[in-house]
Amino acid sequence: MGLRPNRIGEWVTMSEDSSSEDQFNKRVLYSLVITSILLLIMPMFFVIGKETAYSAYEKEDLYQVSDMRESFEEEFVESRNQGYYVANTMSTPMLVNDWKDPHRTLLAIMGPEKPIDETEADEIYRFVTEKGGKVIVASDNTNANRLASMFGITFFDSPLYDEKQHWVYTQQSEQTIDWKNVWTASSVGQDVDDMSPGALMQGCTAFQIQNPDGLRDCRLPVMYKSPTGLKFEPLLKDIEEPDHRRVMTLGKASPSAFIDIKGDGDATNPENPAPGDLRLMMRFDYPGIKVFDKTPVDDRGAFSAGVGEIEVTGSIVFVSDEEAFSNMLWELDDAEEQGLSRDCSAIGDYTRNNCWTQEILNNNDWNGNERFFKLLVYDMMEFDNVNLSAPIRSDPGNFQIVFDESRHVTGIISAPFVETMGTVVLLTSNQFLKWLVVLNVGLLLLVAMMVVPEKENWRHVFDLTKFNQRPEKLDPATYRDRVRRALLTKVRIHHDLTRDQMAQTPPPEVQAMIGDPRLVELAYSQSRTYTPQELRKLMQAIRRWGKNN
Repeated sequence: MGLRPNRIGEWVTMSEDSSSEDQFNKRVLYSLVITSILLLIMPMFFVIGKETAYSAYEKEDLYQVSDMRESFEEEFVESRNQGYYVANTMSTPMLVNDWKDPHRTLLAIMGPEKPIDETEADEIYRFVTEKGGKVIVASDNTNANRLASMFGITFFDSPLYDEKQHWVYTQQSEQTIDWKNVWTASSVGQDVDDMSPGALMQGCTAFQIQNPDGLRDCRLPVMYKSPTGLKFEPLLKDIEEPDHRRVMTLGKASPSAFIDIKGDGDATNPENPAPGDLRLMMRFDYPGIKVFDKTPVDDRGAFSAGVGEIEVTGSIVFVSDEEAFSNMLWELDDAEEQGLSRDCSAIGDYTRNNCWTQEILNNNDWNGNERFFKLLVYDMMEFDNVNLSAPIRSDPGNFQIVFDESRHVTGIISAPFVETMGTVVLLTSNQFLKWLVVLNVGLLLLVAMMVVPEKENWRHVFDLTKFNQRPEKLDPATYRDRVRRALLTKVRIHHDLTRDQMAQTPPPEVQAMIGDPRLVELAYSQSRTYTPQELRKLMQAIRRWGKNN
């Protein structure tokens, strides 16, 4: 059993240190176990009673977007797969800028059930404006407002009612009229406010749809089910640099539309705003972003054959209703089963004044929202970029569509793992948070080095690193014995003896080694008692002993 001197020359056994170290290790272990349990259990409480409503991988409900995913992924032309490369992200969209070929990638955020936080919004903004990425955000609430505000968009948090542009559906020969079921005639790549009157009335022809490069001067009907409205306010940069981006209203409500903030459906209520310019879909293009990609051989870059710098366009589209992408409205067959019609004017006299055929005079059939949004995605991608290698442009499989599943509420069992994954990605992908974590880990290690005792044979109790601890008070009855042991240990060390050798040395020889009669009496007298003052004097004598020997 090892001994060690304390501040006043006393000796403390290592068993006391071992016990203290074991207690510290147990506390650390308990803390880790409790923290792990909390990390696993706490997320479950936040998702109890909630269900994923718009997952791209659910097929059980018409409100899912699985048909959208399949139509982009499984498009066959002449028995050859011509679909996009479709994937998903489960943790967070913060990694968009690290994805392969971001300028050939579209991020689809459909019906976010959890708000997009500021850090994620910053990364998505960079993805569009610096990397040339493509994004579609569809929501009928304010969960996407942090991201939308960076582009000048605000989502309302209440449904939009439109007296003039609503569709009627028929079930069991009964017509259902709901001003919240809104339609709009939308363009693919033009601001409808800047289109000529003749172009506004033109539906896209079959030839234009089959050859969508530069699809202009026509509109297609798009259906919404209880959308909200979009409010747009130009950014300061739009005034200072009006050419830095293209701002396009692709679809809008009629001037009679209003936002039902009070929940009474009353168009005359002044608390239900009706500004007359509510948007349903807006698009922002950022041209001239320089990236590296494969180019035609005659225009190869310096890095490797066929690779060079090209200019691409970053695009983001905001849609005021996620259900515009749902299975119910995506394909015409499913829509007709729910009572919708290809041509609203054929339903009844009531709809004749509320039909898109009043705005689109020809080629005005609605064939499901699939047709419009597939043309929109095609137009956002770089298929028309002549500076991009032709083999890449000719194969949609070289372009990615990634569904953001991190914005949806997951199951109770999977929630802890999904949330933990998101936290890890958040910390490791953000430079500030990453270095903050490294700093905190370093501080924890430093504290551990200061608090955990070193495993040596002995050490001094008077340790400045133990600033939060005080040694236990000593029993006065043990003072004499401690001073005696300190004397014998100093004698042993001075004469370079082991403990065994010291124990085998006859008392007369030890007394001769000590020399000082007072210290000899301390070491061997059994009847002599000492006052505290006498012991202090003997301790001073022990400190001086050996210096002149």
